[in-house]
Amino acid sequence: MEETTRQVIATSKAPAAIGPYAQANRVGNLVFTSGQIPLDPATGEIVGATAADQAEQAIQNLACVLEAAGSSLDAVVKTTVFLQDMEDFAQMNLVYARFFTGEALPSRSAVAVAALPKGALVEIEAIGLVEG
Repeated sequence: MEETTRQVIATSKAPAAIGPYAQANRVGNLVFTSGQIPLDPATGEIVGATAADQAEQAIQNLACVLEAAGSSLDAVVKTTVFLQDMEDFAQMNLVYARFFTGEALPSRSAVAVAALPKGALVEIEAIGLVEG
């Protein structure tokens, strides 16, 4: 049986981990991201006051982590969206639909949670295929 290698992914284009975890792990041809909240990578501060603004920043951060792993938003097969308030689902979904398009849409779960790190309204994690 062939041994599968694991590579820890880190990029300065996305916010640094705010705890004992990696931005992502690449295992074989899959990349597993940690949840991305809407932090500005340079300042570490939350970007946006609305769920829509925060979803956009979270997805941009997610794209940077995926890129660092050799993947992309187009190669995502599964996402999980965490919302502080399910009332924000429609706002998040409008933004999400701008980034995830086409025939090969990822599977998705969306759940409401009691709280998110740093008071974020949205957090998104993904599993993607490594391209090439």
